[in-house]
Amino acid sequence: MKKKVSEKNRHVVAWLNKAEWDQVREYLYSKDSSLQKNALNRISAWKARYANSTPVAMDCSADLVRCQVLDRSEKLDSHELVLLYGTALVRFTNLITERQQGKMSRSLRRLAGNLNIPEWIVNIRHEVTHRKLPALKMCRKACEVVLEWLQQEYWSRQLGGVPSGDLDAQSDGEDAEMDMKQQEDKLIARQKEMEAYKNARELLISYEKEQYDACGGVREEKRLDPLADMSWILGEIKHFSVEFAELLIEVLLEDGFLVPTAEQLSSLACDTSESDWFCPTKPKLPPTFLRFWLPLLKTLNSPTFIHLFLERLFAELKLNTCEQSKHRMYYTSGWISEVMLCNSNKNDYHFETKTQRKARLKDRIFVNRIQLMWQQLLSACLDAPCASTPYLLQLVLEDMEHPLPLETQQRLMQLCSIYTQTEPSDPDTEQEKRPIYTLESLHEKLQRSKRHGHSEPQKRTAEDNKWSDAEVEKAKVLRGSPWQVCFDKVLWRNFPLGKVPGQSDEPSCLMLDNYSTMTVSDQPAEMESSTAQNVSGLSASTRTADGFLWSHSDLSKLKTGLQLF
Repeated sequence: MKKKVSEKNRHVVAWLNKAEWDQVREYLYSKDSSLQKNALNRISAWKARYANSTPVAMDCSADLVRCQVLDRSEKLDSHELVLLYGTALVRFTNLITERQQGKMSRSLRRLAGNLNIPEWIVNIRHEVTHRKLPALKMCRKACEVVLEWLQQEYWSRQLGGVPSGDLDAQSDGEDAEMDMKQQEDKLIARQKEMEAYKNARELLISYEKEQYDACGGVREEKRLDPLADMSWILGEIKHFSVEFAELLIEVLLEDGFLVPTAEQLSSLACDTSESDWFCPTKPKLPPTFLRFWLPLLKTLNSPTFIHLFLERLFAELKLNTCEQSKHRMYYTSGWISEVMLCNSNKNDYHFETKTQRKARLKDRIFVNRIQLMWQQLLSACLDAPCASTPYLLQLVLEDMEHPLPLETQQRLMQLCSIYTQTEPSDPDTEQEKRPIYTLESLHEKLQRSKRHGHSEPQKRTAEDNKWSDAEVEKAKVLRGSPWQVCFDKVLWRNFPLGKVPGQSDEPSCLMLDNYSTMTVSDQPAEMESSTAQNVSGLSASTRTADGFLWSHSDLSKLKTGLQLF
């Protein structure tokens, strides 16, 4: 039995023999920097052979001796040396006490005391890590003390042939015990997870039974089963989600819950052939199925749960894309669409009444806007390409707190439609604007041009002829009159009311060559009085018996009183 134990404790070392070990130890603790550099080079070679299994004490000794060599070289200032010494001391304290930590975290001072490490060394480590850096003198002294401790506890013990004193070998029993504890902890955690998974399914099944009974009109006056009480079920689910939110979402996305089966859709009278909501490029959940899960989702509508829910939905959509599960893909994207529409930032509902707002918000999972991690959602959406990705991507781009530039959004939408091979909503207009990337798109564009090449010009020609005939009729009617039809493209907003292009500022341009006369006796009496009062500077003698006529003198008086703006 002792032989087996001794064979088990054997270790493969990187040095050739004890003579090489003794030489490196002497050079390492020498005061000659050249010899210390030689020892450091040999340790570097040993570390290359050890790979990731280099003894911790050997690694810490090399770091501290390297600090002394650089200190004697006088190439670094005091601040740089303090940082160098401090880093080496922090690594020594952490690495040496790391193996002593059990399942419960314990203080470094206690662990260092068990290893006979002075407490002030731990205090220096604490100052370097959390407080003001110590003095260089204290760092040099701490380095000497730690190197002396390493020589006694590691180097001398190895040379004396006492492998049990090796700091890396003496904790083999503790490591085995810790491994056993870790395995036990994993087993306990796995059992707890399985029990939580079972509880989640039972709660959701109870919720479904209650909802199906409500939809079918099954109501009893007295129920002895507490799970039949919807308020109690929702309270239990909400309490369960506080600790197991991710597990609850995993169960919700299983078949038979948020992803319904054919039997469930049939029992809810949801016809999957209805074209008004069943559209892969614009997913929308059946209203009856959405209302079925609204009480539960409204109970869990915290920002943390909604964000986890969206992340898991996009991950499920990516998985369904790889597996080509169209049914799960549609309902997964449909739930994403419903959540995004609840968080929509559009301004299309400003003029709705209270009744309309109440009806619109009735089928929403949540009402108030939630702050989401839009960059993560954008990456997750682009990482799950499917038929509904362009629609979901558009929802994400429209609702971002800090939206991307419009040109970037258009390029993302265009690349997404190309990758998913989905057509735009208006193919006759949108496809004409899309660049040609493949030969197939070129052939399609040529076919569209041949198909619409004859009908569209004929339609435009008929409209142009009809418009020109109407203008000609207007010109004939106005022939011989001071008015005429303007065929020029004129920006009328640049001209004030009552003025036309080309008109002079002289009032005389308003004189007409042909006019009709009206006698004074034919005019109403109120016009005479009002005209005499309103036109200042004109005497009654300027009016003749033949009617109201403006003379050149009257026009000159009017011109002097005009103010042109």
